[in-house]
Amino acid sequence: QVQLVESGGGLVQAGGSLRLSCIASGRTFSNNAMAWFRQAPGKEREFVATISGSGGTTFYTDSVKGRFTIARDNAKNTVYLQGISLKPEDTAVYYCAASWRAIVSSTRASAYDYWGQGTQVTVSS
Repeated sequence: QVQLVESGGGLVQAGGSLRLSCIASGRTFSNNAMAWFRQAPGKEREFVATISGSGGTTFYTDSVKGRFTIARDNAKNTVYLQGISLKPEDTAVYYCAASWRAIVSSTRASAYDYWGQGTQVTVSS
């Protein structure tokens, strides 16, 4: 199994930037596809980005494309989400997720098997 611990959330001004980190532990990490989701109050959990186990494939939801970057450092068992030009609508609890699979093509939360505790990101206007 995989355990995920997130950090890096906080209060950011509109137009600012942040970097979220997710440290994974368990028997494997490099074989696991990883993703970031977010959930705003009163809304369903929303896909943000995914990265394959090797790091060779990434995919982003349209609302963050060009502003967010997902990356991983398998030597450090860590996946990152870098956001720039942040907007108030980016405000949400951000969750790190891992899959048994090396690549996940679905954007559904149910496609992932392990989840972090979530970290709050608030973008002020």
